[in-house]
Amino acid sequence: MNAPHPVERVRKPDWIRVKAPTSKGYQETRALMRSKSLVTVCEEAACPNIGECWSQKHATVMILGDTCTRACRFCNIKTGMPRPVDQLEPQHVAEAAAAMQLRHIVITSVDRDDLPDGGASQFVKVIAAVRAAAPETTIEILTPDFRNKPEAALESIAIARPDVFNHNLETVPRNYPAIRPGARYYWSLRQLEQVKRHDPTIFTKSGIMVGLGESRMEVHQVMDDMRSADVDFLTIGQYLQPTPKHAKVQEFVTPDTFAAYSAMARAKGFLLVSATPLTRSSYHADRDFAQLKEARAAKLAKADAVS
Repeated sequence: MNAPHPVERVRKPDWIRVKAPTSKGYQETRALMRSKSLVTVCEEAACPNIGECWSQKHATVMILGDTCTRACRFCNIKTGMPRPVDQLEPQHVAEAAAAMQLRHIVITSVDRDDLPDGGASQFVKVIAAVRAAAPETTIEILTPDFRNKPEAALESIAIARPDVFNHNLETVPRNYPAIRPGARYYWSLRQLEQVKRHDPTIFTKSGIMVGLGESRMEVHQVMDDMRSADVDFLTIGQYLQPTPKHAKVQEFVTPDTFAAYSAMARAKGFLLVSATPLTRSSYHADRDFAQLKEARAAKLAKADAVS
């Protein structure tokens, strides 16, 4: 009998290797998340930046459980029938934000196609709870597409007024049938546009992964689509295959190419751009948003002085 062939593993380039998390700050953040029974996308999605972010007490909280109703081929979050919504979750998220004295918190969720509103009401409750417990903390939400009740969901979230509304396009349109079969590219794009129409003061944000066989022209077209929807912030990061059953990495995009994407995005008018191999949706979100707020305050002060 022939021996089974070993599983072929693509060697990661040096520019995307990270050290295992061991710092005191990392351990403290992990303990706090466990004490509040909170789920984080940092752990569930096996984010390579967890050591750096958690050492600085910056985490992305994932509400509505740890089980997704969809099975995207890039995502490491488990699929199945989710548990009932935790009614104490908004309070626990708010307590964690206050305990960590966060300047900025990112709140995301699994897809909950089993819920009538896709989970939008839980986002609204979490935003309200954080506002009450930590009024100085700015709030960024990273949402699913609310496929069940999109109009009502988006209106309720816009009324809650998060500082940043993020919904990722994830990849170029050509890849959707294979990589993101449960979603629709142009609906996701329209969702970003509709939030801005409900409230133009809310910053909108989206991101994609590269290394899935897309061309540079396709990436540039996605940027144009986002700007047509008045998206303010853009993230671009390297796709990493979580397990052998997930979509394969087609290419490890070089840092020079990421730098070119960043320059192109800024030229197209994005206010904030993060395009590096290790970029993820909330990577350095607290720092970048703080810098933007300072820049806007300085600009307004200068305008007042002139007038």
